[in-house]
Amino acid sequence: MINLERDGDVFVLTMDAGENRWNTNFARAFDARLDEALASEGPAALVTRSSDPKFFSNGLDLDWRRGEGDGEGGDKSVFGDEFFALMDKLITFPMPTLCAVNGHGFGAGFMMALCHDVRMMREDRGYLCANEIQIGMAIPDAELSLFRHKMSGSAFFDTVQLARRWTGPEAKAAGFVQDVADMDSLFDKTMDRARQLAPLGANRALFAQSKERIFGEEPSINDRSGAAYLLRQGHG
Repeated sequence: MINLERDGDVFVLTMDAGENRWNTNFARAFDARLDEALASEGPAALVTRSSDPKFFSNGLDLDWRRGEGDGEGGDKSVFGDEFFALMDKLITFPMPTLCAVNGHGFGAGFMMALCHDVRMMREDRGYLCANEIQIGMAIPDAELSLFRHKMSGSAFFDTVQLARRWTGPEAKAAGFVQDVADMDSLFDKTMDRARQLAPLGANRALFAQSKERIFGEEPSINDRSGAAYLLRQGHG
């Protein structure tokens, strides 16, 4: 479901569940791989990717969420709290984090991509989209705070209110994707950047603290209105 390998100073987390839709078991598997990376010492960076050529992460597992019982996705009653706690853990992760967005990233998948420090995206296919309003779901405050934290005002409005589907070049122009590449070179390009950034992960405490301070006191991600704070409080 979720695999973790190490290539020198770079941890590579591969989502390997088809469309990589989010349910409780998927979130817990992702979290366990993060803990493995956290157990390391010294310079390090984390790269997240998908094994599916079409999907990076296609959002919430709606069939599981709307079906009867807990099913194969795990305990529904804890999903919201555990998912948002995972996103808080990722946005404050004490080493550089990068994601190679090779295909569609919708809803929770888009949110997870934004919790990384650096986003690299396929330039010819795939969209990033917060489609909650299209499927009749209200976006939680914590998710809104995350989008607001990572985007300009105009991109934020287009994303959460108009459910805009962003291509790689459009997302790069809007500033929330750092670079684009064709499918064949996307992962290698992301890995090259991860190796450059890995030395910043040697001092984990400083790197984590800096993430929580660089935007100043008022918009800080750990301020009461900040993304990390709200993610940590849960999904309400």
